[in-house]
Amino acid sequence: MTPPSRAALWAIRLGFALVVAFTWRQGLGAPALDVASSRPDLSLRLRQVAQEVGIDFRHRATSIDALVANVEPHVTAVGAGVSVTDVDGDGWPDLYATTSAGGESNALYRNLGDGHFEEIAGQAGLAELNVAGECASMGSVWGDYDNDGREDVLVYAWGRCRLFHNESAAGEVRFREVRSALLDERIYCNAATWFDFDADGVLDLYLAGYFSAANDLWQLDTTRIYHESFEFANNGGANRLLKGRGDGSFEDVTQATGMINTRWTYAALAADFDRDGRVDLYLANDYGPEELYLNRGAAGFELASGIGLEGESKSGMCATLGDIFNDGRLAVYVTNISQYGYIFQGNNLRVSYLDRGGDMLQFAEGAVAECGWAWGAQFGDLDRDGLQDLVVVNGFISASRERDYWYQMSKISLGTGSVIADAAQWPAFEDRSLSGYERTRVLLNAGTKNARFDEVGAAAGIDDTYDGRAVVRADLFGSGRLDLVVANQNGPLLVYANESTDEHGWIAFDLVGTRSNVSAFGAEVELSFGGGRQLQTVTAASGFASQNPRQLFFGVGDDPGPVSALVRWPAGGEQRLEGLELGRVHRLEEPRR
Repeated sequence: MTPPSRAALWAIRLGFALVVAFTWRQGLGAPALDVASSRPDLSLRLRQVAQEVGIDFRHRATSIDALVANVEPHVTAVGAGVSVTDVDGDGWPDLYATTSAGGESNALYRNLGDGHFEEIAGQAGLAELNVAGECASMGSVWGDYDNDGREDVLVYAWGRCRLFHNESAAGEVRFREVRSALLDERIYCNAATWFDFDADGVLDLYLAGYFSAANDLWQLDTTRIYHESFEFANNGGANRLLKGRGDGSFEDVTQATGMINTRWTYAALAADFDRDGRVDLYLANDYGPEELYLNRGAAGFELASGIGLEGESKSGMCATLGDIFNDGRLAVYVTNISQYGYIFQGNNLRVSYLDRGGDMLQFAEGAVAECGWAWGAQFGDLDRDGLQDLVVVNGFISASRERDYWYQMSKISLGTGSVIADAAQWPAFEDRSLSGYERTRVLLNAGTKNARFDEVGAAAGIDDTYDGRAVVRADLFGSGRLDLVVANQNGPLLVYANESTDEHGWIAFDLVGTRSNVSAFGAEVELSFGGGRQLQTVTAASGFASQNPRQLFFGVGDDPGPVSALVRWPAGGEQRLEGLELGRVHRLEEPRR
């Protein structure tokens, strides 16, 4: 991509400042409304039950050097993460939540299978990971790196990342830390994912830096820690691709595979976007465009160009995968920033047509495009009607309800790169809010050709206004419905039980690799039923600072007809399954030949 000229950069900055400084008069960026009135037969019911089921957890942010205390709320506004795994192999999804402040404990909630959870992080060895000036947890990602049938976990962090081997046995959950020189290197990691890029059956690891590792945020000798541009910043932390050896050690193959990247990356999503049988990597970058690295096998990765990504430089926060038209095509949803009266970047909803020489086509409009200061998001069929819906959590910094920071942002945006990058030049946040007190959005797929989604969050039962960061969906209570868990920055972990009244059908799949990696990351299930062909992929990281369960869940509506599935395994084989029984989880083991 040709970098923008200095004149173009000044024009962009000026345009941004004008948008931020003055309220839009024509309604552009107007707040998305709850349009439940367009769904008079709404059956979706979500009820917040965290305390009721035994979950009592609150995130607290890390602190940084007093040299940049004026912008500490802005710098430290991440770290609330949540992931889902079956930590003990009992068939019930468990939850792991991160906090970030030194001395604060992460939490592992074991699902007891009776509608309640038990917190066991301390006895499991996954609690006391946050050490002031050394490690601040930002999220977690689970994967069986040694293919022993137990899910291991990487807790990615600021300072150093920490890898733990699952050594649970006889009902006792316990983990052992595995040290690695590559993981001990300083990084400000806001995203990580497991995937098997070379299809050798062993999981590899991608780490996304954010701030440059040249600075120690806890002991600074400079205030020049920020991005060089609001639109095309390329001075962030170095991302790294680590090839797994299957024993907890890695080889850094970043340069050898063409994956050198110093964008300000917030999310990494692995899936086969061009349908060539190899897993690609999609990045959501802050202060810059999204990027797609296409897997070229032995030739490494190629940064895709001319597919519709370079021209939209925004503030990418998360990347999550769906199939919005039930046509067997992958869609990726990337959240950005919108604030009524100030700025409208709009979220992106792109469908891949790369397999036929096309682009990543943009379909975001209406409620899908405008969700506020959007962070984590997930696709999932919440009402089981056979269409994948969206949940988006929002809000940046909630402080004073009377004072905000948008005017100060407009002044900074007019500065040169050297001004923007220097935290000392930024006005103090004090008690100002920046897009605070925003509500989670629940967007029901209307099944239209133009990808219309209806916003029904409040009507469905979600009314909290915490600063949402991560969200996951999983059938936590064995009800055959997708529940929601939301991690909030400096706020509580919330659990929304799905108590909907619909009588639609469903089916789910647990995949286990044999020739492929045991976690089956990269495997696909394409379900054929009365509503079309819906494609889902087993991924590790999804959204922002989050991971869904590996189980693939499909709603099929009330008239699915015969249900069949095509399973594609990362090692290359396929399975066709006919006459599938609904209302149950199908456990599929990859054929060994």
